[in-house]
Amino acid sequence: LVIQIDGLHVGDHVLVAAVGVDGNGDKHVLAVVEGATENTATVQALLDNLVGRGLDPNVPRLFIVDGAKALSKAVRNTFGVAAAIQRCQIHKGRNIIERLPDHLHAGVKKTLRQAWELNDAEKAETLLRNLARRLEHEAPGVSGSILEGMDEILTVARLQLPQGLRRSLACTNIIENAIGTVRLVSRNVKRWRSAEMALRWTATGMLEAQKTFRRLKAYRQLPILRRALEEHMRKAKAGSAIETIMQAA
Repeated sequence: LVIQIDGLHVGDHVLVAAVGVDGNGDKHVLAVVEGATENTATVQALLDNLVGRGLDPNVPRLFIVDGAKALSKAVRNTFGVAAAIQRCQIHKGRNIIERLPDHLHAGVKKTLRQAWELNDAEKAETLLRNLARRLEHEAPGVSGSILEGMDEILTVARLQLPQGLRRSLACTNIIENAIGTVRLVSRNVKRWRSAEMALRWTATGMLEAQKTFRRLKAYRQLPILRRALEEHMRKAKAGSAIETIMQAA
């Protein structure tokens, strides 16, 4: 039902990994690929690998990414407009706060926390747009960053998921914890001789992390996610069909 995708640097090598959560709430390492950079082509190779091994692109899923545009683009290329993409709210918040002067941190953190916790996506979006407006003069670059990717930052709220699920699925914590295990497993490696070596150590670390995976806390609410994703796909396909007809006319 859920696929989290994130990149990691191992020496001079860039790898992209995917971790999934099934309908029972169990977590699985799905794939690791190596690429020159964390770009669309590398992510596309990972997704093609998954589809080639049996992942049905017609099944609705929630994809959680760290915010890199390359990740979202590759997901759209493979799974179409019906793919539900959630950008990591923790990454988003951290990127915003780090670019602000200290005296603005507390107020902005409070507003972001309020937006993430709202059940109503429209109200949350209004709150974020108002925040961006307030920051236009003091931090215009940050103001634009808040608005960028708005359609993906509130996906879990737009799907009307209960709060327990939203907390688990609004960030990339699952795969980041696995990447932390990769770094721990490979901490004594001083020289990365090749991409193959980096890939082998990363795969080993991810499989070690899988041994410690626990069932998703809100696993009992996953049927709600399944129904929400099916409805999201139905609406997305209907909207796409209408747009095609209008363009043809």
